[in-house]
Amino acid sequence: MNTLQPSPADPTNTWNGAPTRGVDVAGTRLAYRRLGAATGVPLVMLNHWGAVLDNFDPRIVDGLAATRPVIAVDYRGVGGSGGAAPLTVAEMAQDVIGLIRALGLPQVDLLGFSLGGFVAQDVVLQAPDLIRKLILTGTGPAGGEGIGDVGRVSGPLIAKAMLTFKDPKFYLFFTASKTSRRAASAFLARLKERRADRDKPITIAAFRRQLTAIHAWGKQAPQDLGAIGKPVLVANGDHDIMVPSRNSIDLAKRLPNAELVLYEDAGHGGIFQYHEAFVKKALAFLDA
Repeated sequence: MNTLQPSPADPTNTWNGAPTRGVDVAGTRLAYRRLGAATGVPLVMLNHWGAVLDNFDPRIVDGLAATRPVIAVDYRGVGGSGGAAPLTVAEMAQDVIGLIRALGLPQVDLLGFSLGGFVAQDVVLQAPDLIRKLILTGTGPAGGEGIGDVGRVSGPLIAKAMLTFKDPKFYLFFTASKTSRRAASAFLARLKERRADRDKPITIAAFRRQLTAIHAWGKQAPQDLGAIGKPVLVANGDHDIMVPSRNSIDLAKRLPNAELVLYEDAGHGGIFQYHEAFVKKALAFLDA
């Protein structure tokens, strides 16, 4: 297994200093960053629609990397990864499986946020032996209620963000309460902390192709989630408008070995608003 051997003071062993690397998967270079403890089951992290590496929350990545190796991934066709963005979640899952195998990792834990949660479910269904534990955040099952409406729901808020000179995540990931809006500002500030070796922004073409994959996931027939016997932590805000929170409740009911956490007065980005509590919960789940 590939391992890191940094000193605790090594700035490259923090999210904001970790170098961007690449690995060949079926003839395409996929970009990733790796950091954390030298030993332990690696945690592979998959992000949301439109996200590149610099959209991972530094506090969450560093918190999780304190006790295990962490690998955060750019999907094909996104950021520093080559190729064209896949049009289906199943293809994204195949890329992730290929990346895990290309890195020589016999087994990993998997954390997926939003679109990443769709991909994570497909990974464990396609290659169950590769996955030890699963964390699904801000996400829902194939065919889940309201998932196919994400473009319609997001469009007006993306337009509002442009008119108010804000990042769309300010409106899409957080509620309108003062507490949640403060958390939004803090989260967006954290995403700007990394100064060097920043990832390339997503292209409009890749953004649209990912939306096509999300719409297809929303219309897809339900999967047999009862076949996933792995331990699963499901987490979301209680007011998610992008992937409605009831999908998290549905996931936890349909997965035979799942635990559900819903954060109060929080939206799609509940894990970012409650990042300290989430990291503590995630570490306890992974270490149990």
